[in-house]
Amino acid sequence: MIHAAAWLGWAGGTLVILSTTRNPWYVGLTLVCIAVVRAAVRKRGDGSPPIPISMTRFGLVVIGFSAIFNALTVHFGRTVLFSLPEAIPFLGGVVTLEAVVYGAVNGLVLTGLFAAFTVFNQAISIRQLVRLVPRAFFPVAVVTSIAMTFVPVTLRQYRAIREAQAVRGHRLRGLRDWLPLLMPLLTGGLERAFQLAEAMTARGFAATESTPNNLYLRLITLTGLTLLTVGWLLRLVWGFSQSGLVILLVGLGMVIGALWLMGRRVPRTNYRPQLWTGRDWLVVIVTGAAALTFAAPWPGLDRSSLFFYPYPVLNWPPFQPFFGVALLGLLLPGLLILHRPAPEAVAVRHIFSMDSHHDSI
Repeated sequence: MIHAAAWLGWAGGTLVILSTTRNPWYVGLTLVCIAVVRAAVRKRGDGSPPIPISMTRFGLVVIGFSAIFNALTVHFGRTVLFSLPEAIPFLGGVVTLEAVVYGAVNGLVLTGLFAAFTVFNQAISIRQLVRLVPRAFFPVAVVTSIAMTFVPVTLRQYRAIREAQAVRGHRLRGLRDWLPLLMPLLTGGLERAFQLAEAMTARGFAATESTPNNLYLRLITLTGLTLLTVGWLLRLVWGFSQSGLVILLVGLGMVIGALWLMGRRVPRTNYRPQLWTGRDWLVVIVTGAAALTFAAPWPGLDRSSLFFYPYPVLNWPPFQPFFGVALLGLLLPGLLILHRPAPEAVAVRHIFSMDSHHDSI
């Protein structure tokens, strides 16, 4: 089983790659890798339930909408498809093939980002997701986990109420017919919320008061966030790359250090800790190397193929095999999942080993 932090590193590396390039070859290959990993995760089914959204339908809708929106708002390019009257505000002008293609590529990137998020959400359970939250934000993690568990409970209660009302002869014909369903559902939800609040208050949840040291750490965190914003603006907006990078790193260090110190003051016990293994290191290293290949300006490496700009004339996008090979590193989690024995096989193997042990005794 891959560690949740390793899955977070894989998702982060995928987001970096998709945010760096607009080349359709690289974006399409990234989508293929995500699809393979998603199929492997769904085959195992060890994490959270899958999101009930078809990736194909989502991609078609997003790519089509992005292509149409970009074509109607960006009137640039030499391959004119048709023209709209200039009297139409904001939309009037020529509609070009270049604008359609560039909008479709942006939609393809958005589809990849959403697909990577769905894989990460499905690969880990809610318990593993809560453990990723820093200890300084443990109340947020607890409240989030409780909110997530309330959703399936509410759905089950809604189905039970609907079946009970149907037995009594209730039928949904209009808006007023929803009242016998919503009122018991709201009453039951409030009752569970009050009971849970009383139980958490009795156990002393969030009963600790802020100490002066915590106030200082919060001020340090706020200062670090301010330096992060200033460094980002200096580097990307105002062109001071070196000084902006230094300020950005200082702010990042202050935020991480303050959160670490605040987390040390929060006691936490893991009854079933998930071990970090060599497979997790391999996933993080390979995915990080793929992301750095696209994001870092390596000396002697031609990065021109990463930038696809179809204006003013649409040209065939270039492909560099080095970047294509680097993208294959995103397949590693799927290969590790498929290589791992299924839970049923592990259980059967354990039973047979116990039987052989008893026979030998």
